[in-house]
Amino acid sequence: MMSVDYEMLARQFDALADGDEHPLALSANFVALLYAGIPEINWLGLYILRGAELVLGPFQGLPACSRIPVGQGVCGTAIETKQTLRVADVHEFAGHIACDPLSKSELVVPLVSAGQAIGVLDIDSPMEARFTAADQAGAEKLCERLVAALEKNQQPMKEFI
Repeated sequence: MMSVDYEMLARQFDALADGDEHPLALSANFVALLYAGIPEINWLGLYILRGAELVLGPFQGLPACSRIPVGQGVCGTAIETKQTLRVADVHEFAGHIACDPLSKSELVVPLVSAGQAIGVLDIDSPMEARFTAADQAGAEKLCERLVAALEKNQQPMKEFI
């Protein structure tokens, strides 16, 4: 398994975010940067909280589930609990929603702004146990940077979709 330089990804994201005020463009570049920089994954994207469901936002990979109810699947559970979930084998996760049958492991990080969950970053891999504690910590820091960039523009996902 290849290691990921999350500090370099953070610097690259900061450069992309500098001066970009549109949440959709900022989020799309965030997703593209991470998808290109994290090896051995088959899907990476954002889901944005709208009412009682997560709605698909920018992503890289095969077409995905467009709506996920809060509390269902890995993404719905992560948004409900505001806790990152690192799942070594998605087939062992009760209620897993299989958008891509090739996905075997998953890392989901909630996006939290002013104490409120606003969405999640979802990363899937075709390898079991792909994600490490270092991946979790790196992805969490990157998500904090994304939310900070959105908050800087006082638009945390409001005009997103």
